[in-house]
Amino acid sequence: MFLTCHYYSSVLNRNTEINVIIPTPEGNEQIISEGKTQLYDYENGLKTVYLLHGAYGDCFSWIRFSSVERVLQAHRLIGVFASAENSFYHDMAHGSKYFTYMTEELPAYITRIFPASKKREDTYIAGLSMGGYGAWYLALSRPDLYAKTASMSGALDLVSLHQSTPSGSPFVWSDIFGSQNMNKGSDLFSLYEKDREKGILPKLYQSCGTADFLYSMNQDVYQRLSEKGAEITYHEEEGADHNWDFWDREIRRVIDWLVKE
Repeated sequence: MFLTCHYYSSVLNRNTEINVIIPTPEGNEQIISEGKTQLYDYENGLKTVYLLHGAYGDCFSWIRFSSVERVLQAHRLIGVFASAENSFYHDMAHGSKYFTYMTEELPAYITRIFPASKKREDTYIAGLSMGGYGAWYLALSRPDLYAKTASMSGALDLVSLHQSTPSGSPFVWSDIFGSQNMNKGSDLFSLYEKDREKGILPKLYQSCGTADFLYSMNQDVYQRLSEKGAEITYHEEEGADHNWDFWDREIRRVIDWLVKE
């Protein structure tokens, strides 16, 4: 079941839209009139993954450019897709409060309206490029919400990116952070340390292609977190670039990892 929902967000202070995929008896299954086994525990709630888009993307990116619906169907997962502009999923200094929207209002809406589990162990978040950072940022900021988080070709070292990328290409840093420097709450390394001290960490997955312009950054992030004792499931693909060919293949590995006990 594929649904596009238009509704008013009190956090964003405007009408917005999301896409939601709910597994139903279709897709890879043969529908028959008799003896159909109930595969979907709608009453107790289904496992759910929030899938985040990259820069210039929106809630339709994953739907348009990948086979994610068939993958979610095969694993009986709900998929949730929301738009967040080029915000890096922050509460913007001059713009919308996407962090609050993604971690508070949207999950509450999803679990009220759809047959989604409210349990942390059944809730995951993943994304690509800017959304790869966003997935780790939201999960490490709110480890009470997400059991697992995955980054594909993620712009994970936001401090480095902020220092090396001129404002406006494509990110207007002053809109995100204001006139102040980026605070430690945006740095994944600082967030990881805080979560480790608290004793609550989501499981981490990281992947990148060797031809990706963010490959060196991903190698550095993996090394730095590994030196801190982080347990990261890491995958790199030889020759893969920063594109949907890689992400369409990779989402299959990611969802396999998410549902693995």
